[in-house]
Amino acid sequence: MLKPEQPLVLLQHGGLADLSGKTGLALLRYRPGPIVAVVDPAHAGCSLLEVTGIDRPVPVVASLAEALPYEPEVAVVGLAPSGGRLGPALRGDLAAALAAGLSVACGLHSRIGDDPELAALRRDPAWIWDLRQEPPDLAVASGRAAALPCRRLLALGSDMAVGKMSACLELAAAARRQGLAARFVGTGQAGILISGAGVALDAVRVDYAAGAVEAAVLRAGEELGAGGLLLVEGQGSLAHPGSSASLPLLRGSQPTDLLLVHRAGQRHLKGLPQVPIPPLPELIAVAEGLAGLGRSDGQRPRVRAVALNTAQLDDAAALAALAATAELTGLPCADPVRHGGEALLAAVLAGSGLA
Repeated sequence: MLKPEQPLVLLQHGGLADLSGKTGLALLRYRPGPIVAVVDPAHAGCSLLEVTGIDRPVPVVASLAEALPYEPEVAVVGLAPSGGRLGPALRGDLAAALAAGLSVACGLHSRIGDDPELAALRRDPAWIWDLRQEPPDLAVASGRAAALPCRRLLALGSDMAVGKMSACLELAAAARRQGLAARFVGTGQAGILISGAGVALDAVRVDYAAGAVEAAVLRAGEELGAGGLLLVEGQGSLAHPGSSASLPLLRGSQPTDLLLVHRAGQRHLKGLPQVPIPPLPELIAVAEGLAGLGRSDGQRPRVRAVALNTAQLDDAAALAALAATAELTGLPCADPVRHGGEALLAAVLAGSGLA
């Protein structure tokens, strides 16, 4: 529905400097198509680079009305607030966007198309894309992705929001720079908005979650041959008591390889200090054990490398953390956002016999 060439305005509303804005921040970092403005009253007039560290020449304005002179075609909600509900300021700018004839894309649990007041403001040919919806024609997974000839790399995190999507996108970019066929399967709102396809896993009933992943993987991998690489965005964490996403991703994608994603120095789950993150070697062993179950191909996928999120560290501390993690796990370790995805891609290809 969202075309790569369509100019976007991102509705951030306080999310430029907050984890609640991770969807918009991901689009600013990874969407190749045009983003003409960002709406964030708290940072209007500020430099995007100074606020976010993202070097992209996009103006930050205070309202949707101030963004209209930049001629956006689509307003995208770049927030993922707790509970996924519309705040008054965001709702007002969504109404202004629809009244101005813009299309709207939203990944919140609050669906724009189900809101009578907002839906009534849409004018043809504009559309409303509520992407957090259960796909049609769901089926229970049966392990069919194991028959795909391409490599399938699944990112698994030690916690939520540690950089699983970013790691996959960086590896995909590195693969394409080397002339390899690579595709990305988005499983959350940002990944779907960036790639234009995928499955909103947290909108799917649990019985069909693995089947929904399987269908998305089969669609994305059908034209990839034995030399191709399919990168599946991870969600949640096996170590999180509130997360059920990792198992359907393992079952549905039938990965050939795994990537562990971890934030440097993090010892407990974010917001749950009473729940420690297991030692990484233990987490790796659990992930590999689970990945080997429920398969018909006899494969026993291995964690090929660790993607370490060092965003909160300076250069010297980041290098020390990378070295310590590599020594702890015995695996190649790199920060793909900071240093590019080449080192991690080399580890994946070497482990899968494609180097």
